[in-house]
Amino acid sequence: MKAAVIESQGGLDVLSYRDWPDPVPESDEVVIRVKAVGLNHLDVFVRRGMPGFPVPMPFISGGDIAGVVESAGADVSGWKSGDRVVVNPATAKGMLGEERLGGLAERVAVPAANLIAMPDSLDFRTAAAMPIAYGTAQRMLTTIGKVQPGELMLVLGASGGVGTACVQIGRHLGARVIAAAGSQEKCRQLADLGAEYTIDYGQDDFSREAWRISGKKGVDVAVNFTGGDTWVPTLKALRPRGRLLTCGATAGHDPVTDLRYLWVRELQVLGSNSYSQDDIAQSIQLAADGHLAPAINCVLPLSDIVEAHRMIEDRSLFGKIIMEP
Repeated sequence: MKAAVIESQGGLDVLSYRDWPDPVPESDEVVIRVKAVGLNHLDVFVRRGMPGFPVPMPFISGGDIAGVVESAGADVSGWKSGDRVVVNPATAKGMLGEERLGGLAERVAVPAANLIAMPDSLDFRTAAAMPIAYGTAQRMLTTIGKVQPGELMLVLGASGGVGTACVQIGRHLGARVIAAAGSQEKCRQLADLGAEYTIDYGQDDFSREAWRISGKKGVDVAVNFTGGDTWVPTLKALRPRGRLLTCGATAGHDPVTDLRYLWVRELQVLGSNSYSQDDIAQSIQLAADGHLAPAINCVLPLSDIVEAHRMIEDRSLFGKIIMEP
């Protein structure tokens, strides 16, 4: 089969599109013929290398997988050849595309326990845009953040995969969403996704703008998975007893903070890690029912893996890149 391979950790030059042995399923696994894979920042982190987290090389990344069951191991029941499925990448033996071989290939072997049936109304590209981003957002906003109808919610980094998922799920939950992004064009697209207010933080101080939009009372909920220099301004934008939700730190995990805001306003900082299979399944069903519509930036052939990584690194995206074998 053909695959997009990370030959060693490093820059774009370590990526190749080449032959790779076909996967052989273990007794509890199925082989999926991959139809579409959604890219994430995680794919870039795996390629560059993550401190304290060695990845065996060469390697195939790609955790957001949608496809068709091709064959099954001896102990698999309930799934048959031709079933349309989306995959929960968090397996008992490690994360697909991070700890075990992922889906940026024509075929991939995955545990049958991690399969989610795709509703007939959903296409492969849409399904592949959802597992990691929408599963993460679903858990963060519902299980952890308990976002309520009518609450004012600020989303930073709103134009990426998790960001657009937060905007849409927040709206579905009945929140009034302020979406912050780095250009007027991205703000326009976020408004089309359902954001009630947008802030171009390339031109405006997002913290001051959010404070103004809230009537100088502060937002109820702020979603910040960027960290870095955005951390303290986000604290400033929250109302007393407001909630700051975080699931990552793409701009730096060790920000300078200001503890005075925490105790004076009695702020709640809530971390959210990963997602459950049910979080993904709920999001998939909401998309099938027409309540969610993942933003897809572009669809590229698997052979264009270098260009796909370059686009992610340039942060020129709105929504997801989908790769097709």
